[in-house]
Amino acid sequence: MSLFGKNIKKIRGVKGLSQQAFADLFDLKRGTLGAYEEGRSEPKIDTIILIANYFSIAIGDMLTADLTVNQLLRFNEKLTLTPEELEREQFAQIPCITQKTADDYIEYYDNEAFLADLPKLTLPLNTEKEFIGYTVTNLEMTNHDKGLYPKDVVIGEKVPKNVITKLNNGTVVIAVTDKELILRRLYVTDKGLVLRADHKNIEDITVDKKSVKQLWRVCYVFFRRLPEFSDSFEDKLAMLELQMKELREK
Repeated sequence: MSLFGKNIKKIRGVKGLSQQAFADLFDLKRGTLGAYEEGRSEPKIDTIILIANYFSIAIGDMLTADLTVNQLLRFNEKLTLTPEELEREQFAQIPCITQKTADDYIEYYDNEAFLADLPKLTLPLNTEKEFIGYTVTNLEMTNHDKGLYPKDVVIGEKVPKNVITKLNNGTVVIAVTDKELILRRLYVTDKGLVLRADHKNIEDITVDKKSVKQLWRVCYVFFRRLPEFSDSFEDKLAMLELQMKELREK
């Protein structure tokens, strides 16, 4: 088996091209390119020559050499990136579910073409983990004017199905079931998975673990507004002491 698939995947990474964008350059189908990268299929010689010539890489190197990023950057000025672009390439590209795409996500959550069309968030997160973004659409996770409001964006890390019941009760999750997408706190009970809103007037939803297609543990939040800062007694006392010190020094 040649190293062609491994090398074109590296080229995409250096150039910052998605599978679809790379495939479009050479009139290939995205699925065909994926098969090359995963070693499930080998390209025709015409395709190899076309790609190798485009990036000014020797055909022999494309097939047999385990090309490094430094080598790729030296081959052709088309691959030369600015330092800012190189740094950005190390960031995770996270698909984000919006209000318009939430219903479709329930049906096409495992469709690569659909996921590729979702808007992306570029964040400095671990690229080896799988994340999803979700735009809050309701007030279910608010309590006494605090919490998550519409237009806030949460970032969830994918939870393997065999780990779901091991999550701490009260963990905020994005649950994708057969019928809906739910952002709530998770509680594991004998009757099933209870999804509870922070809003006191919203009833719990109980679902069977088998009906959960995906579960994402919320680990980051982007607030559309400036969050309310602490006004605890300790903070007020500290501020008063600071003011008294300033008065004494005058």
